[in-house]
Amino acid sequence: MTVHRSGTNIPFTLPGRPRRSFMAAAGTLLAVLSLLFTLPGAAGASDIPPRGSAYLGMGVIAHDGQGGLPPADRAAQTEGVDVSSHQGSVDWSALWNSGVKWAYVKATEGTYYKNPYFSQQYTGSYTIGMIRGAYHFATPDTASGTAQADYFADNGGGWSKDGKTLPGALDIEWNPYGDACYGKSQSGMVTWIRDFLNRYKARTGRDAVIYTATSWWTQCTGNYSGFAANTPLWIARYNTTPGTLPAGWDFHTMWQYTSSGPIVGDHDKFNGAHDRVVALANG
Repeated sequence: MTVHRSGTNIPFTLPGRPRRSFMAAAGTLLAVLSLLFTLPGAAGASDIPPRGSAYLGMGVIAHDGQGGLPPADRAAQTEGVDVSSHQGSVDWSALWNSGVKWAYVKATEGTYYKNPYFSQQYTGSYTIGMIRGAYHFATPDTASGTAQADYFADNGGGWSKDGKTLPGALDIEWNPYGDACYGKSQSGMVTWIRDFLNRYKARTGRDAVIYTATSWWTQCTGNYSGFAANTPLWIARYNTTPGTLPAGWDFHTMWQYTSSGPIVGDHDKFNGAHDRVVALANG
């Protein structure tokens, strides 16, 4: 054993543990710690979903949480569902037999994505007897409202007065790919939404439905009230009641109340009996 004597610089080492082994162990420990500190950042990057994978209500639980289900005895509510490519080929017969009478199907996102299951979902719901419509997941940071309305109308988002087709819906909510408000100011977001709505009406003759959550609408539009007069509201809130609505709307037309309902997950309630669903379809 080497000892340190006064006036010398001879290092002290333990038997069988040469100094180079200690240094090697320390280096390994530093490498492990470095890896641990870098993992959260890497995980955060991998958490960003691929473009095209967004769907109605994708950000609701993360931002607003969830509570209980609405009571079964709510007056004059008609059950509906919303689906996207995540549900694949849907068993529409089972949904119809369970009491579902209307549906919305994701058609498009941005100007770069079309739902590959759209035909089965849109046609299948119609064939079984449901009143159905299409929705567009908005990405205001990738293209203008006008361009996205055109893309939607050209790829499944149209409307016909056949008593079975609901007006197209604009899904405007938290950005799953980045900044919650897509990098836009509140006034810029209002302008983008207005451009989409105006172009959609010019293309189809119908006012589009707006799907949103009150908290997102407040954050990203400043709780703008100017669309309420003509635009039906589809509110997102996973709880026992629809809660406070965005400014200007005195009532909601539709309410997405859960993402964990039977068969397809996302379930909705129309604020009225079946004949009101037909009335919205007919315009």
